[in-house]
Amino acid sequence: MPNPDSHDIYQLDYDDMVQVFIDQHRLMLMTCLDGLTEGEARASLVRSKSTLLGLVKHATFVERVWFGEAATGKSRSELGIAATPDESFALKTSDTIETVQRDYTRALEESRQALSGKSGDDIFPGNRRGPLPVRWVLLHMLRELAQHCGHADILREQILASRKQ
Repeated sequence: MPNPDSHDIYQLDYDDMVQVFIDQHRLMLMTCLDGLTEGEARASLVRSKSTLLGLVKHATFVERVWFGEAATGKSRSELGIAATPDESFALKTSDTIETVQRDYTRALEESRQALSGKSGDDIFPGNRRGPLPVRWVLLHMLRELAQHCGHADILREQILASRKQ
């Protein structure tokens, strides 16, 4: 993955540049589970439904909302995803680090396909707000991912600190 702080990235056009930043955050979120046990990944350390495994599962939902629902107009039920963001954090007993990471990887591939050949000026017609420019969707994704990477950093830091106690 290219480093966003590389001089090569400074020269990219906006659409390619924002994609590098999004991909960096996707990778950071994916790897927040690396080296953890299943119990640690599921650990509930805050009052919300946020767990590390739940954050990655939610990120999968977000990818499918913006590059599935918004791009195609398909309903969430047609896409096989939760009806609400809150529900997307819920873990099933069958959810494991491996299965959640695999589903996230698949969602990322689907997102990249939905963006193939598109520029920020193109429109995704299927969002409940109405048609949205792809550029807005990309910036929203960056905002979403950055927020959840911050959550993941704090949760992971708590988990790793608890190992030392």
